[in-house]
Amino acid sequence: MLAESDQDKRLNNGPEAAGGETAGIPVPIEIQQEESEETLVKKNEEIKQLQDRVLRMAAEMDNTRKRLERERSDGISYANESLIRELLPVMDNLERAVQHGEKGPSCQGLLEGVKMTLKNMGDVLAKFGCASFESMGKPFDPKYHEAVMQQESAEHPEKTVIRELQKGYTLRERLVRPAMVVVSKTPQDS
Repeated sequence: MLAESDQDKRLNNGPEAAGGETAGIPVPIEIQQEESEETLVKKNEEIKQLQDRVLRMAAEMDNTRKRLERERSDGISYANESLIRELLPVMDNLERAVQHGEKGPSCQGLLEGVKMTLKNMGDVLAKFGCASFESMGKPFDPKYHEAVMQQESAEHPEKTVIRELQKGYTLRERLVRPAMVVVSKTPQDS
C-alpha cells in the first residue's frame, strides 16, 4: 500500500517525474537534452562575457591608479613652479645690479652684497630643482630660446646664440622660462 506505482508517480508529481510529459503529451528526452545544452551554451557564453568585462574593468582601474599616481608625483615635483616663475624676475634684477656695479668702482660694498644675495637666491632655487641653462654659443633651439633679434655675424655660424638678454630656467627637466637671445645670421654682401 505504501509503494506507489510509476503511473501514480506520474499523475501526482507532474511531467518531470514522468520523464518528459506535458499535460499528458509525452516530450521526448532528446528535446529536453537539446534545450538543456542550449541553455548551458548560453550560460557559458554569458560567463565568458562577464569574465571579459571583469578583466577589462580591472585593467581600467589599474590604468586609472597608475595615471593618478603619475599625476600626484608630477604635482609634487612641480608644485613650486608658480613660485619660481615669480622669483625669476628678482633674479634678473639682481643680475642687472651686479652688471651695473661691476662698471663703477665706487659701488664695491653694494656689489658684494648683491652678489651674495644673488648666489643665495640661486642656491635656494637649485635646492628645489630650478636651474638656469647656458645659451651662449649654442645653436638656436625654439624649445629653449626666444629669439628677440637677429644680428649679422661673420664669426658665428647662422642661427647661433650670440647674446643672452635674459637667462632661461628649467624646473627639473621642464622648461619654466625660455632664454631671451640674439641669434646670428650670415652677413649680406653689399
